[in-house]
Amino acid sequence: MAVTVPTVAEALSNVFTDIADTAAHQTGFVQRRSKLSGATFVQTVTLGWLANPRATLEELTQTAASLEVHITPQALDQRFTPRAADCLRQVLEAALTRVLVADPVAIPLLQRFSGGVWLLDSSTVSLPDALAQLWPGCGRNHGPAQAGVKLQVRLDLLHGTLSGPVLQPAIENDHQGSLQDDPLPAGALHLADLGFFDLDRLSTLAEAGVYWLTRVQPNTRVYDSAGQVTLVPNLLAKQTAEAVDMPIALGLYHRLPCRLLAQRVPAAVATQRRERMLKKARKKKKKVDPGRWAMAEWTVYVTNVPSALLTLREGLILARCRWQIELLFKLWKSEGCIDESRSAKPWRILCEVYGKLLGMVVQHWILLVSCWTHADRSLIKASRTVRSNALHLAIALGNRHVVCRVLEIIHKCLRIGCRVRKRRKEPAAHQILLNLTGDG
Repeated sequence: MAVTVPTVAEALSNVFTDIADTAAHQTGFVQRRSKLSGATFVQTVTLGWLANPRATLEELTQTAASLEVHITPQALDQRFTPRAADCLRQVLEAALTRVLVADPVAIPLLQRFSGGVWLLDSSTVSLPDALAQLWPGCGRNHGPAQAGVKLQVRLDLLHGTLSGPVLQPAIENDHQGSLQDDPLPAGALHLADLGFFDLDRLSTLAEAGVYWLTRVQPNTRVYDSAGQVTLVPNLLAKQTAEAVDMPIALGLYHRLPCRLLAQRVPAAVATQRRERMLKKARKKKKKVDPGRWAMAEWTVYVTNVPSALLTLREGLILARCRWQIELLFKLWKSEGCIDESRSAKPWRILCEVYGKLLGMVVQHWILLVSCWTHADRSLIKASRTVRSNALHLAIALGNRHVVCRVLEIIHKCLRIGCRVRKRRKEPAAHQILLNLTGDG
């Protein structure tokens, strides 16, 4: 069932009142009756930073004052403790259990996949070294290990459903994230970066009736139409056509039936790719993999989507939509400033990361109920509109009817002014997808 304004209002009220107060008591952030309750603290920092990601302590205390709590900047600064961080993290995790689904976006190609088009990726936020024991990072060439938290997110382009951000130590591999193994509905399409390529996972998805479209590791064994074992670079080396769509079996032992989709790129593009490989290899003091060097001449994907459902051209264009989750992380960092802080104090910085991530989840809920169905939505413009109304939302949280009214006002604003203009030279992603079906 599609999300509605009352559904979002209920989620907001529950998360920022009952759940926040419960988390404050369970973590010990609030141990006795205090003017700064768990709910008020979570509302102040989350919605205060949502309204202004670079808010000072003075500005946050003004947010608290609007909630009828009068506290000095120094007193608020003293509340950013390990228990405060635990409280915010617990509220964030509780918010992530709520699954909100919008009506499908008006793009026919995406609507072919009834279970959704799911993107999976991770992004890392660096933390002060003092937090390395809690959130170990990837390490340095000298000195103690740097701290960092990895955010793993799965996003459905069709219905807008957000899974995550699930937090894991930055030192961990993407495959260790919990979202990698979460099931998807039958009829869905799984899109992920090469870092998530895993034959066991692809086999599990196929058995569950889930489609996948992914890049392939050059050293992966495949069976050609004649049943001969080879590598993708060797298979492509035999091709004379500019575009390839052929049946193969993926994996020496898995033998997953699928299609190899490949498009030869211009020589200049292949040269640029190889220059990047050389630069990266020199930096790591390693040799360039011969398979990757050969595959630089091609854009290559493998998929188990039948040709009747997805043509070669559609598949290559749809694969580019994986970039949309990169844009989501960019939105969170450039507009939400989840990786920035005015402070150098470790626990305040960690509180800021948790609070801002919670704000990004709230922002996404509002986008779902307001503008997700519009193919030409601008998430940057929409996020700025949400932020400009964040304090109104904070004041309204005590009254669900008023929360609904604020959400309806935001809805009207997003419906009118938060669109991407059509571009001729560099079409936006929604234009390219719509042009495939003549709706552009």
